[in-house]
Amino acid sequence: MNNEPRRPKGLGKRAWVTTQLVRRILRTLAWSNVVNVTVIGRDRVPAAGPVIVASNHISMLDAVFLWGALRRRAIAIAMAELWSWPIVGWLVRRLGQIPVVRRDNESGRAATAQAEQILRHNGVLIIYPEGRLVAPGEDEPYKPGVAKLALATGVPIVPVATTGTDGVLPTRRTRGDGPAFNRRHPVTIHFGHPINPADFDNPDKLLEHLRHTIEDLRAQAL
Repeated sequence: MNNEPRRPKGLGKRAWVTTQLVRRILRTLAWSNVVNVTVIGRDRVPAAGPVIVASNHISMLDAVFLWGALRRRAIAIAMAELWSWPIVGWLVRRLGQIPVVRRDNESGRAATAQAEQILRHNGVLIIYPEGRLVAPGEDEPYKPGVAKLALATGVPIVPVATTGTDGVLPTRRTRGDGPAFNRRHPVTIHFGHPINPADFDNPDKLLEHLRHTIEDLRAQAL
């Protein structure tokens, strides 16, 4: 009897075909300067093996730009509300993304279990440690899940700073009288060097280092 865990949907052939198709569209938009996107340090993401990609979260567009910047297929932990959205809901299901209901412990445990399966199958997992959109001037503590997951699995974390997406698609309460969509606003996706969880003896130290690293990458991009 084969006890090997089933390969996650997001790492299957159907998800791969969809990934390739959507990324072609995103790259065409980037090349045509529909939005000015700069990607720095993409080669810092290991070409093979499990990896956690952790980024700050400032816009609903963050996942689109980060996911499009990667050269490997990737599965993100995302808010469960997306699964009920037109088109977006179909896409996240097709890509095998992981839904999580905020402030729901049972949903969080289920998402963590799915995330572990992605990493066991040498996949790329995208996590937003802040757990929600953070508007300019706000500060949101990082949730410890990313550090605990890295320490439990031994998987490295690649820190990412995303800047400018909140200018392309600002939230309703931050845009004021400005446009709802500003394609001329530049976007930067800045990848940092992988962080080895073995260098830390507890989640708090790893989490603090991750936060400082992402903040430093943001400062360099601004």
